[in-house]
Amino acid sequence: MINFDQELCRNLETALPGEWLETNGLGGFASSTIVGLNTRRYHGLLTAATKPPVGRVVMLSKLEEVLIINGRRYELSANQYPGVIHPQGYQFQTNFRLDPFPVFTYEVEGLRLEKSVFMVQGQNTTVVHYELKVSDKLQLVEAQRDEPLTEVSDKLKFIGHHSIKLEIRPLLAFRDYHSTTHENGALNPRVVVEAGTATVAPYNDLPSLHFAHDAGDVNANGSWYRTFEYSVERERGLDYAEDLFNPFTITFDLTRLRHARIIASTERHDIRNAAEFRETEINRRKKVNDSQTGNTKLVDALTIAADQFIVARERCKTVIAGYHWFSDWGRDTMIALPGLMLVTDRAQIAKSVLLEFAMHVDQGMLPNRFPDAGETPEYNTVDATLWFFEAVRALLQYTHDYEFVRQNLYSVLTDIISWHAKGTRYNIHVDEDGLLYSGEPGVQLTWMDAKVGDWVVTPRQGKPVEIQALWYNALRVMENLAEKFNDPKAKEKYATMADRARASFNQLFWNAETGCLYDVVNGDMRDGSIRPNQILAVSLTNSMVSKDGARSILQVVERELVTPRGLRTLSPNDPNYIGRYEGDPRHRDGAYHQGTVWPWLMGPYITACVKIFGESGRQAAADWLEQFGEHLSEACLGQVSEIFDADAPHAPRGCVAQAWSVAELLRAAVEDVYIEKPSSRAANAV
Repeated sequence: MINFDQELCRNLETALPGEWLETNGLGGFASSTIVGLNTRRYHGLLTAATKPPVGRVVMLSKLEEVLIINGRRYELSANQYPGVIHPQGYQFQTNFRLDPFPVFTYEVEGLRLEKSVFMVQGQNTTVVHYELKVSDKLQLVEAQRDEPLTEVSDKLKFIGHHSIKLEIRPLLAFRDYHSTTHENGALNPRVVVEAGTATVAPYNDLPSLHFAHDAGDVNANGSWYRTFEYSVERERGLDYAEDLFNPFTITFDLTRLRHARIIASTERHDIRNAAEFRETEINRRKKVNDSQTGNTKLVDALTIAADQFIVARERCKTVIAGYHWFSDWGRDTMIALPGLMLVTDRAQIAKSVLLEFAMHVDQGMLPNRFPDAGETPEYNTVDATLWFFEAVRALLQYTHDYEFVRQNLYSVLTDIISWHAKGTRYNIHVDEDGLLYSGEPGVQLTWMDAKVGDWVVTPRQGKPVEIQALWYNALRVMENLAEKFNDPKAKEKYATMADRARASFNQLFWNAETGCLYDVVNGDMRDGSIRPNQILAVSLTNSMVSKDGARSILQVVERELVTPRGLRTLSPNDPNYIGRYEGDPRHRDGAYHQGTVWPWLMGPYITACVKIFGESGRQAAADWLEQFGEHLSEACLGQVSEIFDADAPHAPRGCVAQAWSVAELLRAAVEDVYIEKPSSRAANAV
């Protein structure tokens, strides 16, 4: 349980960086800060995935809450308007915790109001539950009476609270989650009020939103709230002002009920389902946690975090690359698959993901992205396809289900190698030296893919080091599969291709001056930039690097790139190094891979260290992981950020929750450091 006390909640400097995230298994989510003040256009209580996992629409931005005691009004919410925060409900907040979902606690006039928020799996549905209790201070006074009071209603009368109401005003956005909305005449303000339900349909092209509730009164007079400001979007150089519409007000009599419940959903529900939804979700999360017999809090936390990225796509599951704004990407999915699905005992889901992506292989390439609007997938990556082989290898390490691979994937993998050998899109082809060439001017194909207009920040055309490592690994995987499937001719072919690639690699890529590998080789050009990509040449199961070479590489990487939050993408000694990821999109993209720290890279780094240094590498990795655990209470609570500043104090940046950040840390922790699975990587290497 992550917990913030009164002092932290009432100080916006410490409160606003703390964000929470609830997901629904469809790509939809709810998210805000620990004080409910939205600082991003992506914050909201219900962002629905209308075409799972995409088509995401911020429907319900927030609920404005007022606690009314004997006619005295206490506003509990908080918003940023131009030059002012109003209201300042965080001044009444005494606690925020994840237990297991967000719980906010407010205290007013001896009363304690607890609010919890969670989403229903498989639905675009958010449940908000309020519970009225008496404060600890009142409990102490009451305990001093000769006859302690047992009924809450008697306690309320004891402190003179004869009328307690909770007034709720929903604020609607109803817009694409990348956008902002503004007051307009196209919005339909009509509210359909029925017993226990209020329904709105602001725009014809978007779903209706149903509010199930147990309130006694609904006032359907609507109005606009103008000029909310989102500070994080302002910092990122994006649209940061928005108007929101309040369609109705509902009022709960807490003197009588002592609780209030709202189900906001694109489906119709009875409010009596709220308790069942809550119990089901608590049990589901317990089952997720039980899938990992971790002996550390970090492993347990990462296991729970991993669950939020696995979502539905048509016939199967897929992986959301990051919240709040990424959809499912081929590269991210393949890198994250072992940590998200195999370490957490979800092999069947892993199989369905591999099958789905195999169906979309085209000209020997895996799609890199399924666009938000559902257009044709984009095939603009050289490494996603090669990570596909590593995902298959990992599946077999955990399941030994060679028959599944033989029946469903082997022919696809064979076809991929053939296309790469003869050449496919973007000049991807096997060169005369047996290494894989890729790239054309103006195209970014590796994971270092930042592009601003026509400016490719890190073009890496030619033979990037990690592409060769992945290509060699893929050839060895195919060699072993061919042997397993009694295909000696294919086995010999793949072995010959792999041997040739290894010989050329060791001749071309060793940089004697720096004691590590060149980042890119292109003809006579040798890029000596010290980057983390070379780690994959050590960490992958099938490696072309000698043990002495690997030791030297790791020493260079530790000296130049390792930080408390992950690996830098460029040495600080490089003239192109940028220490902070900030500013408008151009400045941020310019820094994305020019120093910025990526935590996912610690996965392969830890694997490489344990592989080469054994027990000393394992202990060093355990120490690093223990320190990294602090981050889970630093930004998005219980999650791992996409990136961090390259310079200390390494502030978290980018997406607040990133799939491969969580997955690779979890995989490395389980497979290489704590070794909680019965089989190690080496024992069952394919």
